[in-house]
Amino acid sequence: MPLTMNREVFITCAVTGSGGSQDRSPHVPRSPEQIANSAIDAAKAGAAVVHCHVRDPETGKPARDPALYREVTERIRDSGTDVVLNLTAGMGGDLIFDGTETMNRMSQKSDMAGATERVAHVVDCRPEICTLDCGTMNFNEADYVMVNTPGMLRDMAKRMVESGVRIEIEAFDTGHLWFAKTLAEERVIPDPVLVQLCMGVPWGAPDDLNTFMAMVNNVPKHWHWSAFALGRHQMPYVAAAVLAGGNVRVGLEDNLWLDKGVLATNAQLVERAVTIIENLGARVITPAEVRAKLGLEKRAPLAK
Repeated sequence: MPLTMNREVFITCAVTGSGGSQDRSPHVPRSPEQIANSAIDAAKAGAAVVHCHVRDPETGKPARDPALYREVTERIRDSGTDVVLNLTAGMGGDLIFDGTETMNRMSQKSDMAGATERVAHVVDCRPEICTLDCGTMNFNEADYVMVNTPGMLRDMAKRMVESGVRIEIEAFDTGHLWFAKTLAEERVIPDPVLVQLCMGVPWGAPDDLNTFMAMVNNVPKHWHWSAFALGRHQMPYVAAAVLAGGNVRVGLEDNLWLDKGVLATNAQLVERAVTIIENLGARVITPAEVRAKLGLEKRAPLAK
């Protein structure tokens, strides 16, 4: 099928993520102040959306403490920087077992939380967007399963919608898109629907172009979508996403490198994406234009 290039592109910067990258680059932000500052720098470089996780400020390990999320969001908002805030809701579904002979009980290393706890920071901080990982899958970073049952996803989505937050579906494979379309048909996820195509995350959809176009072709025409790939394929996927009609995501969550042997900052990755987009003849749009496109409302956190 012919490609329909997107000429009005928004950039999402995934600022820090929840992977074990904190000791692989000094630029991976750990504390709420560092995460907020990195997000602000990315916005000034051209990112209309910043996608934020939080980490333990001392160890850098991924965390889901609502107080850390609140500090990040308040720092970004108090800076006066115009950027669309997107918080993850992907934490709290990590199922681990102590070897292959103890599959009848989960390990104490698991991080499993109920729907209320998994979206507590979203309800409190009231970002414009939050993510919903639309399926269960194995993850290669460790021997664990990311668990998102249909019932859990319906419950989380309902709470997100009731809090006035736009859901960004994160699809790691075509089956995740299938279920997301079901949620949209059931009106669990309201229009306008936003989806992020996550390519090359082991063991989800590989980042070859045939699989990518299969993912793209499974996105309903009236949905808004974005895409990313990991590591050295991050920047090629900026071009691929724009040429296929979508928006783009870059950032240290997905890739630590600017060039071979050169560690990147979030702002540098955004700047590189801006250059690619503009060289393709497209325009990078502003946070205000993203809000208008997606029907977003910028709000303050709930009063304490």
